[in-house]
Amino acid sequence: MIIRAVDFVQLTDTGRERRTNEDNAFAEAPLFAVADGMGGARGGEVASGIVVETLNGGMPDGVPPEAGLAELTREANHRIHQQATSDAERSGMGTTLTAAYVGDGEVAFAHVGDSRAYRFRDGELEQLTEDHSLVGELVRRGKLTPQQAEEHPQRSVITRALGPEGSVQVDSFSVGAQPGDVFLLCSDGLTSMVPVDTMDDILREADSLDAAAHRLIDAANENGGRDNITVVLFRIEGVPEAADTDADQPTVVGETAPTAEEVDAARAAEADPPPRRTAPLPRRPEPEAPRKPRRGRRVASLLAALTIVVLIGVGAWIGSRAVFFVGTNSNGIVTVYRGLPFELPGGIHLYENYYTSGVPASELAAERRKRILDHRLRSKSDASDLVRKLELGQVGG
Repeated sequence: MIIRAVDFVQLTDTGRERRTNEDNAFAEAPLFAVADGMGGARGGEVASGIVVETLNGGMPDGVPPEAGLAELTREANHRIHQQATSDAERSGMGTTLTAAYVGDGEVAFAHVGDSRAYRFRDGELEQLTEDHSLVGELVRRGKLTPQQAEEHPQRSVITRALGPEGSVQVDSFSVGAQPGDVFLLCSDGLTSMVPVDTMDDILREADSLDAAAHRLIDAANENGGRDNITVVLFRIEGVPEAADTDADQPTVVGETAPTAEEVDAARAAEADPPPRRTAPLPRRPEPEAPRKPRRGRRVASLLAALTIVVLIGVGAWIGSRAVFFVGTNSNGIVTVYRGLPFELPGGIHLYENYYTSGVPASELAAERRKRILDHRLRSKSDASDLVRKLELGQVGG
């Protein structure tokens, strides 16, 4: 049995007390990560962004997943430290990193800081990482209980991060995985606001990973939302080895901005059905009474209609993974969405939250708001750059 992460979601929110979001996330199966940045002059956002850029380069060739993740982590640390020491405005910037790679029968991790990884199995949520923080160290030494640590005034002081030093100690390990396991990566904006028991209940009761991610972030905001909140969830499923024709899940790297023509081409390519495998000829059936032509035509029409619906659905799914648009969330905050700005009957969305800015739409002039929040399909870089410039006040009239 080969395991894969075939269902996953990433979601981030600025929270209720921050103006900007310094968190970043990466979710391109089989590689997933959460990075919680820190530092003035938007340095935290830069640091966590460097982590995502590094992960976009893909896993190193010829090394086991654990070692590969550790190597990527050290590379990100070097890049962040180099920029922090060469740019006075970025001095002291850093970020946490909790990364996971779904491999052969297990999930490998690399971890630095106080973001966390959990495994949800058989209705129980288990923390897999140890916080590299002051209170985390006091808990390990028996000076504080986990409950006391949650309320400690210095619980946000971390003892290890990417960037501040030229080298960093990386926790790397692997855990077993089986079909049905759900893994959660999150920043401390979630764990400092939501008790583990509540997180457990949400994962147990949610109908889907998307619903669970939204409920986790809502719970953090309802409890104060004092920090940025980022959640990555992925579910493990098994694929029989004999049926697996593409066991490796290559990490998508170096994404370039897709054009409308490329999206259409992707839809058309996905719509082409795969060639049928040759099967033994069936035995000749006994002669049957002739069927009425009308019934045969009706069945053929139904099959044709069903095929068209399936192809449209596949094309819509391909399109929803390749394009982005800018709108507002339920709180009126300018947000980047991945997918198509449509909702199907039954409340099914063809889009997901990709990045929540710190800019309320109400602060924009009417003309600017109309121009920016037009739901026009964009590339990832185009949508992200637009919103980031908006946060910096660089978008003109």
